[in-house]
Amino acid sequence: MMLPAENIKKIIIFRALQLGDMLCVIPAIRALKQAYPQAKITLAGLPWAKSFVNRFPQYFNSFLHFPGYPGLPEQEVDPLAFTAFLTEVQKQQFDLALQMQGNGSIVNPMVELFNANFTAGFCKKDHYTLDNGLFLQYPNHGSEIKRHLLLMEHLGISPQSSALEFPLTSEDEEDLMAVHLPLLKSQRYICIHPGSRGAWRQWPTAHFATLADYCIKKGFQVVLTGTKDELRIVEEVSRKMKFEPIIAAGKTNLGAMGVLIKNSFMLISNCTGVSHMAAAFKKSSIVISMDGEPDRWAPLDRELHYVIDWTVNPDFALVQQHLKSKLEAPAKVLS
Repeated sequence: MMLPAENIKKIIIFRALQLGDMLCVIPAIRALKQAYPQAKITLAGLPWAKSFVNRFPQYFNSFLHFPGYPGLPEQEVDPLAFTAFLTEVQKQQFDLALQMQGNGSIVNPMVELFNANFTAGFCKKDHYTLDNGLFLQYPNHGSEIKRHLLLMEHLGISPQSSALEFPLTSEDEEDLMAVHLPLLKSQRYICIHPGSRGAWRQWPTAHFATLADYCIKKGFQVVLTGTKDELRIVEEVSRKMKFEPIIAAGKTNLGAMGVLIKNSFMLISNCTGVSHMAAAFKKSSIVISMDGEPDRWAPLDRELHYVIDWTVNPDFALVQQHLKSKLEAPAKVLS
């Protein structure tokens, strides 16, 4: 390793992004923890990510709420809160600060202000970066998972595997039970997640409705999943269906949704967050890539997960054909 374990006792990771983005770095953090097993790891992220840290106690020890920074679109900047955040980070005297947000063109000067003994991460050519040998020029190609494993390799840390994780607890099971969804036995239902964070990533609701009706014709229940903010899209899919689905959107928290996906027959979505959850559970899925970056964001196992780049090949018949192939002999799969 470029940085000996005896020198690294406290690590802060900066990644202030959403669920799918966070799940993609777990393989890298797993390798980091293997390399520095005694180190205490803090995540600096968006407010929701405190629950993410709690879900991965084997990797994270604490959480710091990042209050925004000029140029980052995920949340509005709170200058006073940022000043307090920076003061707290400096006070904790980290040995290593890892910039895992992106190419670093905006945030590398900020992460340098964390004042860790060592600062590492990604950088972009012709942009300011510490000249300490610990920065990797951002690999603007390939899977998001493998990009961060390349960063670990740059730091002399051997990857363990590229497998994703999403730990579930008995509390998650109880949370799903508390919703009282009228589900049949395990794997007799299909989760369809039609929501997304941007309108440009939204597959037509009529397409989701057609697939949902086909699943029901084949003897499966259909569960429409999503957040409260995605309820409008879910209800639009429901209105366009001929059959009645089970609507779980707005009723389940993240853990309960995880149990729902894990126990399903498969997932259909255009949302990277839930598709990475399905990958973690090794649960079959159909992923409609609407952002033109399937090689970056799609699950790695392309046999288990069917991925279509809708920006290049908007062929609904291909998606229907794949779904048909998955459902034509469900009795064999479910026995």
